[in-house]
Amino acid sequence: MIVVTAPTGDIGHQVVENLLEHGTSVRVIVRDPSRLSDAIHNKVEVVQGSHADADTVNRAFGGAEAVFWLVPADAKATSVMDAYVDFSRPAAAALKANGVKRVVGITALGRTTPLGGHAGYVTGSLAMDDLIASTGVDFRALTMPSFMDNLLMQAASIKNQGVFFSPISGDLKLPSCATCDIAAVAARLLLDPKWRGQEELAVLGPENISFKDMAEIMSGVLGDPVRFQQIPFEAYKARFLQFGFSEAMAQGMTDMADAKNRGLDLGIERTPENTTPTSFRQWCENVLRPALLG
Repeated sequence: MIVVTAPTGDIGHQVVENLLEHGTSVRVIVRDPSRLSDAIHNKVEVVQGSHADADTVNRAFGGAEAVFWLVPADAKATSVMDAYVDFSRPAAAALKANGVKRVVGITALGRTTPLGGHAGYVTGSLAMDDLIASTGVDFRALTMPSFMDNLLMQAASIKNQGVFFSPISGDLKLPSCATCDIAAVAARLLLDPKWRGQEELAVLGPENISFKDMAEIMSGVLGDPVRFQQIPFEAYKARFLQFGFSEAMAQGMTDMADAKNRGLDLGIERTPENTTPTSFRQWCENVLRPALLG
């Protein structure tokens, strides 16, 4: 039995689909089971509740061999540490109490750089990993750069104004990965009972790419001009406050972007093992263009 958290999210639903394709038994933790597609709902065991709740995770982890762990940070949390570490404390206790053997978690790049301690959401995510590792469970922390799929949050601006925004320099080439590749790596590890110990594994996408590069590729795929516009960090934070984020979480997003702008995601050497296949052009053709036309 493999337990999947956040099964209705961008990564989680793809992890579930990949596991079901291999015929494995899957149990999901979900607040609202109606958000599961019929194709998934009918093939999995459902535990309703939050994976921050002790009773919920103890019910879900009972008899489980492996857990896929992903924390969708609460935008209204009082601090980044509350959103990641305190959220995960009941699960850490439940992993030990239920004898779960393996955990595959979604986290961030940055531990190998001095910027990781002052990087907002990233700092909270790395502290969450330390909490999980402290249980002694066999653990693979998948360390991520920014997701290509995050651009979907600016789909309206791309479609209607032909522009997308970030406070990060448009010339800085950084790794970027597609959620489909993240889910594929996670599912492969969840299905493999042979690995042991604790390790971080980067998932870097196929190449380092700048926002200006992305704009050029988007323009070609969409057939309309798209440009990148760098905005001040203060304006970036203000946008999250307008979206209802707490002061602490809006600052956490801003601190993360500032750290990325200073090279946070460049602390890991690219290798064949941490390079994943989906290019930004492929992602635009397979995900962005259909989303804008839908």
